[in-house]
Amino acid sequence: MAELPRLGKLETVPVTEVWSHEAHVFTPWLLANADRLGDALGMDLELIVNEHPVGDFYLDLLGHDVSTGETVIVENQLQKTDHSHLGQLLTYAAGVDEVSNIVWVSPEFRAEHRAALDWLNTHTQEGTRFFGVQISAVRIGASAPAPLFTVVSQPNDWAKSTKTAAHSQQQIPGAKAALYQQFWQQLLDRFAAQHLNWSKGKAPTTSHFDMPAGGQGLIWGVSFAKDSRLRSELYFDHVSAQQNRAMFDRLVAVREHFESEFGGPLVFDPLDGRKACRIEVLMRPASVDQQENWPTYLDWMIDTQTRLRRAFASVGGLTYVMGD
Repeated sequence: MAELPRLGKLETVPVTEVWSHEAHVFTPWLLANADRLGDALGMDLELIVNEHPVGDFYLDLLGHDVSTGETVIVENQLQKTDHSHLGQLLTYAAGVDEVSNIVWVSPEFRAEHRAALDWLNTHTQEGTRFFGVQISAVRIGASAPAPLFTVVSQPNDWAKSTKTAAHSQQQIPGAKAALYQQFWQQLLDRFAAQHLNWSKGKAPTTSHFDMPAGGQGLIWGVSFAKDSRLRSELYFDHVSAQQNRAMFDRLVAVREHFESEFGGPLVFDPLDGRKACRIEVLMRPASVDQQENWPTYLDWMIDTQTRLRRAFASVGGLTYVMGD
C-alpha cells in the first residue's frame, strides 16, 4: 500500500503580525510588490509613487496599468474599513487627473462599504472603476507568511472587459505598442492563410491576444507574459469565481486524458486568491522586441492553440465543462 502524503495545515496569520505599520511597512511593501496586487485585479500594475500629495492630504499609492496606460490609485489600511478611508478614497479620486481605477485594500470590508463601492461602480461615469480588495496572510507550519489578495468588489463588466474589448481597444504608449500590433497582425494573417476561424478582431496593441471559446467566461489566449515567456492558454473568466473553479475542476478531473491529447504536460493553475483560473503552456525565453524570432513565436502559438483546442474537444468541450 502506498504511503499517504503528509500535508501541512493552512493557517491564517493576523495581518498586523506580517505588516507592523500601515504607512511605514504595508504601503512600501505594496509599492515593491505591485505585481501581486495586479494579478488579483487582472492588471499589469506598476505603482510608482507613494504618499502622493492631493491638496492637503497624501494618497497612499499612485501608478498605472501598463497594458492600458490607465491611472490607478490605491488607498490601503490594516484595519477594518471605515468611513474615514472611504472619504479619503473619494477625495483622491476627485483630486488625481484622469484616474480610471480606484483601489481600496483592507483586511476586512464592512458590508455597507462594499455596498458603497458597488453603488459607485453603477452610478459613476463610464471608465471610472472602484475595487475593493481584501488582504490576508497565510502560512503552512513554520513557513514564511504568504499574502493573499481577494477582490470583493469590482465593476460588473470588469471580468469581461479585462480580457476582451477594453484592453484590445486601448494602447500602450510608445514603440512597444506598435511592435505588439505588428506581431498580432502577423498572427491574424497566419489565421487567414491557414483558414483558422479563430478571431475576427483587429490586432491589439497590448501584450495579449484573446479569442472567444464559445462559452460564457471561457477565453482562448496567447500572450507575451512576464519573465520573458510566451503563454498559450484556456482562461476561465466567468463573473462567478465558483463557476470558474467548477469548470476548471472538471478538466482537472480528466487531466491525464487532456494532457495525452495535447501531447505533453500542461500547467493547471487555479490562481488561488483570484476569481479566474487557467490551463497554460509556456515557452521561454521570448520577447516581442526580438523580431527575428517572430516566425518561431507564431508557429508555437498556432501549434499549441491547435493542440489545446483538440484536447478540449476530446473531453467533451463546452458541454462537459459547463456541466450540461
